[in-house]
Amino acid sequence: MPTIIVSPLKTIAEMAARHQATEMISLIAEKQDFHRPGIVQASRHLKLAMNDIAFAGKDGLIAPQESHVEAIIDFARGWEQSAPLLVHCWMGVSRSPAAALIAALAVSPSLDDDALARQLRNASPQATPNTRLIEIGDLVLGRRGRLVSAVKAIGRGADYVGDAPFSLLWEHN
Repeated sequence: MPTIIVSPLKTIAEMAARHQATEMISLIAEKQDFHRPGIVQASRHLKLAMNDIAFAGKDGLIAPQESHVEAIIDFARGWEQSAPLLVHCWMGVSRSPAAALIAALAVSPSLDDDALARQLRNASPQATPNTRLIEIGDLVLGRRGRLVSAVKAIGRGADYVGDAPFSLLWEHN
């Protein structure tokens, strides 16, 4: 069963070790530095520089771009699904949940967008997927508005109460 672990930055080493994740996607601000957990293969670590914003970007901020989403999709399609994929951002609430949905649909395009979004909400009451990533992902994956609608239907997550890594898993169709 494919599994994506969504984590804030400060728990990536613990999550990688606990779940034996050897592949990771990092969605982090351009100059934010961190150490890749040793268990994660350097060749299977995708680091994308972007800020958690939903507008085009200004004043040095980098908005999520189509090239970021295409990189997430390409990386996910190369994921060895026998072990979980670790996806993280700063707090594990916005960019990484959006990337997890995009990655899941990239490897399992027949998944129902509404069911997947509800599963995300059940796994994380505070997840609020980044709307710009979701809109671009919907377009690039050819979801025809289904992903955008599904994320809108689950609404904004609960107020942030602290780090809460979670797992998103599904059956292959």
